[in-house]
Amino acid sequence: MDRLMYNAGEMQRRRAACTTIIRLRSVMPDDNAPLYDEVCRHAQRTALLGSISELLEWDERTKMPPANAEHRAEQITLLAGMIHQRETDPRYGEQLAELAQGPLAADPQADVAVNVQHLRREYDRKIKLPRSLVEELARTAVLGQQSWQQARHDDDFASFRPLLEKTIELKRQQAEALGYTESPYDTLLDEFEPQERTATVAGVLASLRDQLVPLVGEIRQSGRSGDVSILQRNFPAAAQEALAREAAAAIGFDFDRGRLDVTTHPFCCGVGPNDCRITTRYDERFFNMAFFGVLHEAGHGIYDQGLSAEQWGLPLGQAASYGVHESQSRMWENQVARSRAFWEHFYGRAQEKFPAALTGVSLDDFYAAINDVRPSLIRVEADEATYNLHILIRFELEQAMLCGDLTVADLPGAWNEKYRNYLDVTPPTDREGCLQDVHWSSGAIGYFPTYTLGNLYAAQFFARADADLGGLDEQFARGEFQPLRDWLREKIHRQGQRFSGAELVQHVTGRPLSGEPLIEHLRAKLGPLYGISH
Repeated sequence: MDRLMYNAGEMQRRRAACTTIIRLRSVMPDDNAPLYDEVCRHAQRTALLGSISELLEWDERTKMPPANAEHRAEQITLLAGMIHQRETDPRYGEQLAELAQGPLAADPQADVAVNVQHLRREYDRKIKLPRSLVEELARTAVLGQQSWQQARHDDDFASFRPLLEKTIELKRQQAEALGYTESPYDTLLDEFEPQERTATVAGVLASLRDQLVPLVGEIRQSGRSGDVSILQRNFPAAAQEALAREAAAAIGFDFDRGRLDVTTHPFCCGVGPNDCRITTRYDERFFNMAFFGVLHEAGHGIYDQGLSAEQWGLPLGQAASYGVHESQSRMWENQVARSRAFWEHFYGRAQEKFPAALTGVSLDDFYAAINDVRPSLIRVEADEATYNLHILIRFELEQAMLCGDLTVADLPGAWNEKYRNYLDVTPPTDREGCLQDVHWSSGAIGYFPTYTLGNLYAAQFFARADADLGGLDEQFARGEFQPLRDWLREKIHRQGQRFSGAELVQHVTGRPLSGEPLIEHLRAKLGPLYGISH
């Protein structure tokens, strides 16, 4: 919501909440209903404050004058303190403890029990953090993002270094306050991927590396490559936006409940149940950046728009994890929008939008170009086969900085060395190296591994959906994307936080998370393009 005022959207949300309360009162003892109602109201009012902060952060990264950074930092810091005070209110904690010990906790998968369990878990986590630290983290995130944005523009890492050093130190303090058993990185990772551990992610990434490096080697030895010059012709930004909006709407992003804007680093921002904002950036000499960026962020938005509006502000109205969230964006970007079937439907529209660039270019050549595999510098533009190597680099570097094994001053050199070792490329500038991502500037240490987890979840979910729905390629070729969206909404979106990421993939697909579906997907797609076995 744009403001804390009683408008039509607020009326709709309150009516939905009242409906939920009436239904709850019919299934729980009367003496528990008022207490649960009070806890839900408290959590949802806190979420309203969070949505105001989200809106300020969206404005900061899209519309705000750069000179307002200090004032915006104070605004968000004030809100962060208010939110933390509500999240750690002792009375709220006592109410959660009472509910958790009562009859509502008897069935851990019941809606009420799921909300109580997760709210209490977050309460127990938040009370370990001093309000002063929460506020300083919020303030530094705003100043850090503004500093990063200017440093990236100027290719000036030295100007960003002091704020990154402060951010790393604050994240160390956060890890120490929260506590950990094995690695301080564990507790930061848990913020984005609950119940996941650093050692597990390290094993997953190492296993993928061992399978992806030979695959990329086979592709390079094949002697084949896509004609990427097709994608480097003139693609006017206005036409790019028009095609991207059309495709995003076709796969299910509701522009009556969302919008598309321009930013330095693309992101999706869920302000409320009917306000989801996605962003992109345009390069008129490179088709992939905006188009696949919009489809990626639209995937995030479709997840947010598919969450239960009745449960907004409660765990059952929130995404299972950042990894599951990334699975939705990566699925729509890769399994769907980079598929041949998708372009059998959309390529004619692309040729209409870009006649000078694509007239005379066959679908086969365009499809090969958008799926070209080669080591590259920029993560968000990386192909599916090399993408996870970009994540491995960031995963190792942020752990090293957090644990003190790598100083921030040495980050550019360490970054470039890993790119030489893992991808055989060397960034010519820090803008194309360690300054390319926004995450560290905002304090999102522990976020990067969720991209790889998202790739794994996406492949496994998609394979299950393909089996359940009887062949998705045929549907995509006809422009039918709703069956997949509806399947995802039922199986994943509406589940909220009923399951962790690992539990959800087991529940939906009937098997634990595995790298096999992703490798099978890559070999099935890339095998015919490069003449390699699959």
